[in-house]
Amino acid sequence: MKTILYARVSTTDQTIEHQRTQAEAAGFNIDEVVADHGVSGVQTKLKDRPEGRRLFDLLRAGDVLVVRWVDRLGRQYDDIADAIREFMRRGVVIKTVINSMVFDGATKDPMQMAIRDALIGFMAAMSQAQAEATKETQKAGIQYAKAKGQYLGRKPSYNREQFEMVRDMLNQETGISTVAKATGLSRQTIYRIDGDRVAAEAALVEWGM
Repeated sequence: MKTILYARVSTTDQTIEHQRTQAEAAGFNIDEVVADHGVSGVQTKLKDRPEGRRLFDLLRAGDVLVVRWVDRLGRQYDDIADAIREFMRRGVVIKTVINSMVFDGATKDPMQMAIRDALIGFMAAMSQAQAEATKETQKAGIQYAKAKGQYLGRKPSYNREQFEMVRDMLNQETGISTVAKATGLSRQTIYRIDGDRVAAEAALVEWGM
């Protein structure tokens, strides 16, 4: 049995090593990392990504698939839900770093199965909704930056990966202290990002981050 971390990075600010460090800090002993670089979760399904395809070949019954969050698997409802269910049919357990979610196909209890399946649908829907909201926030941030015509102030103390993590974790109603520990940012910075996400996005755009 192996524990495999799947990481997907779509921007230069995101790093595979950061996602591995987060997983290990959450208590996972990672045997292997499978990662796709520069791939959009919105535009490319998991099975259509080079390393995503390999993931389906690697995983066997009893293995554990670790992802930072289900959005690493995809940003479209059907893609995420289908991937999770396919892995479960193969006897693979899926676990997330954020909020410690577990998706296991071994249970035969109908009530637990119903709850698990409903949760898969909810998480998949939320990931797609977040992707759509992110796109709108980025548009607003670019427009904000262009309208401003000058830098908003000091260079942001966070990079795009940290910004996305803060946004995603807060969307999951994760506590500020937990977000701070996971991202390495101060509570004040997290409150500032959460207080005006458009301005936070605009700052990244203006500084080319």
